[in-house]
Amino acid sequence: MSIPLAADQILRVPLLPVLAAQGLAVRRKAQLLPEPIGPREGRTGRGPRLRLLIAGDSSAAGVGAGTQDQALSGHLVKHLARHHSVEWRLEATTGHTTRDTLERLQTIEGTYDAVVTALGVNDVTRGVTYARFVERQNQLARILTQRFGARRVVVTAVPQMNRFPSLPHPLAWVLGRQSERLDRGLQQVVAAHPQLRHLSLDLPDDPALAAPDGYHPSPKTYAIWAESAARLLLQA
Repeated sequence: MSIPLAADQILRVPLLPVLAAQGLAVRRKAQLLPEPIGPREGRTGRGPRLRLLIAGDSSAAGVGAGTQDQALSGHLVKHLARHHSVEWRLEATTGHTTRDTLERLQTIEGTYDAVVTALGVNDVTRGVTYARFVERQNQLARILTQRFGARRVVVTAVPQMNRFPSLPHPLAWVLGRQSERLDRGLQQVVAAHPQLRHLSLDLPDDPALAAPDGYHPSPKTYAIWAESAARLLLQA
């Protein structure tokens, strides 16, 4: 049985010239924000031991913040350190897709109790299909829970790209529909693995929540994100 195409998939072909032009314009105007300075591993807090891994793309790496203390890792570790002795590690790089993260984690040894992932935007922009994305996210879930032994994995939702201030329409609409589609697949992956929890951030339309590039989170968003992720991790 054939699967009917969504409206954005049908319109993508006649819109290709416009989408290509807008994509090039966005790249030319893009502010290439660096990954924040600061440690990418450490130990802090008091209480039961908690080994934490943060993995993913530029948002996991903290782009949009000046330092790691202002990024996801810094805020998250502070929350968890109120209850645990946290041994943490950040494995994230700008531009990484799910496939890139899978390859990177193959080089890492160790055991982790808790993991937070942030992936999907680069899968959208690289044209990764729904089926391939779901397959790779399932592989990632197995690595984190079986090889690393994670008891709780917080899987951050694929961001709603139609809300990125730097993206014009119809490009924002097309990317937004695809990001929504991939996130539905991500939720199916989460449902198939009892250690996983899906984290969707319901953020208001507030300019202060976006970095100056209009594409990445601001420190304010990282604080909200970290608080929500910590709450899910502490429920374990």
